[in-house]
Amino acid sequence: MSRRRKGRDVHGVILLDKPAGYSSNQAVQKVRWLFNARKAGHTGSLDPFATGMLPICLGEASKTAGFMLDASKTYDATALLGQTTTTGDTEGEVSREMPVPELDPDRVIRALAAFLGDIEQVPPMYSALKHEGQRLYQLARAGREVERKARPVHIFSLELLGLDLPLMHFRVRCSKGTYIRTLAEDIAEKLGTCAHLQSLRRLEVQPFREQDMISLEKLISLAEEEKAETVLLPVDSGLADWAVVRLGAEQTVRFSHGNPVDAAEEETGLVRVYGPKNLLLGLGEVTPDHCLKPKRLMHLQ
Repeated sequence: MSRRRKGRDVHGVILLDKPAGYSSNQAVQKVRWLFNARKAGHTGSLDPFATGMLPICLGEASKTAGFMLDASKTYDATALLGQTTTTGDTEGEVSREMPVPELDPDRVIRALAAFLGDIEQVPPMYSALKHEGQRLYQLARAGREVERKARPVHIFSLELLGLDLPLMHFRVRCSKGTYIRTLAEDIAEKLGTCAHLQSLRRLEVQPFREQDMISLEKLISLAEEEKAETVLLPVDSGLADWAVVRLGAEQTVRFSHGNPVDAAEEETGLVRVYGPKNLLLGLGEVTPDHCLKPKRLMHLQ
């Protein structure tokens, strides 16, 4: 007999402003505990030293998480020029030191411009990517370094926020899979030196906005007042750019049992599917032959 996971059914998305010192998993478990939720997960990890937006999906919202992994992200970062660390951030040991040349904002801005658009990055050893079944950071902690293939990423914008040598402050909006630690190192190399991140803050995970984040302290306070659910966003809030298909009663029954339904008037692609009384039934895909096929069914009643 299978054991039922403890907790209650809570469905929605929390935009946690993750504090420094928490791993993404620790933050998820804390939020899950505050809601006494049966199920919780995140849509893309943040390093423990980093702060900022960590979308956490509770209950049925977890079925949307996989579709949000492709979202673009915006970060504010501060790099310390002249020192490289083993981890690329403040958690590692200094591994190299170089002089910092005389730099002015114009020279740095020209260097940043070279990284706009499609670029390739070699992932850092301290990352969660796998090599022969092991996480790279596990190999790095064991003193091993393995060859990593460069991967394509896209930099939508890259802005110098301030230059107070040896510190360089910048903001970047980038595609999934971009390592800001690596970006800082590559920028420093172009400037004739080396660097590591002093701080990193994630401001946005599309389509979510910075102003919608909630601090852990505030969430704890709301939980103590039994008001935490007032800040839950809708289950499908991370898919706001998806089209919506609304079904009648008969089609709702078919779709809810995992069967395809006719979608003659709908455009092809991934869609959010609603039934009567504005109930989210699940996620589907309209095929070229205008058939709406279920991809994820929601159980929200």
